[in-house]
Amino acid sequence: MTKRNLNEDDPLDDFAGRQMTLNDVTKKVHVAGSGPAVIVMTEMPGISPHVARFARWVRDAGFTVYMPSLFGRDGAVPDAEEGMAVFKRACVSAEFRAFAANASSPVTVWLRALARRAHEECGGPGVGAIGMCFTGNFALTMMLEPSMLAPVLSQPTLPLNNPAGIEMAPEELAAVKQRLDREDLTVMAYRFKGDRFCTAQRFAAYQEALGDRFIARELPDSAANRETAPFFAQVVGSPHSVVTAHLIDEEGQPTVAARDEILAFFRQRLANRQPNKAS
Repeated sequence: MTKRNLNEDDPLDDFAGRQMTLNDVTKKVHVAGSGPAVIVMTEMPGISPHVARFARWVRDAGFTVYMPSLFGRDGAVPDAEEGMAVFKRACVSAEFRAFAANASSPVTVWLRALARRAHEECGGPGVGAIGMCFTGNFALTMMLEPSMLAPVLSQPTLPLNNPAGIEMAPEELAAVKQRLDREDLTVMAYRFKGDRFCTAQRFAAYQEALGDRFIARELPDSAANRETAPFFAQVVGSPHSVVTAHLIDEEGQPTVAARDEILAFFRQRLANRQPNKAS
């Protein structure tokens, strides 16, 4: 993968920008690669150069990446003032449930349709997805779509006002748990131990709801990159973004090990797994 300056806006010129209309809603989706589909959902405040770098790692691992534009300015370095404006707009948007535990964000219906379309276009056993921060829980809700096989939750942050809350309707959570058990599937999840937005209480709530189907990874705060863009330094203010802004791209680093485990998870579920006849 070509090295890019992560402190400069990323033109995303190695992705094809597609306007995709699903359920009568049109969003831009950046697509690249070949092989089974993986949906990379951006963290707040948008598709930063670090998010794009992670998407390229997924692409180079042998997958077709679908990276939807959900908020913010695509490719922009996360500025504190602009990032806060994006965050505030998302919090009041009808597409998201930023402050509601036990309720799924409406945008997840569109994302499930995206997973279905991506599977139709790419084939294979199914689709993977990773959500980060504001979108962190979305990959779990997307398990209501039968083509979804490999959900990854990276520092799931919603609901913002309930550290132990799960941003998902109880009946949907129960349906996903039944599916995980029935099809022998698991959910991978990642956080830093000192993350003040994705707390230990939240992971405990997931563990209680999903049992041993929820595989949690908690990284030490010392593993986080300290040199971050203004939004993360001034607004986030704690280790948070496991595979993007706070990843240290050096061999032997815990964040790189987390990235590699996620890529291996996608390979195991999407490249090697046989389709489940019951699904």
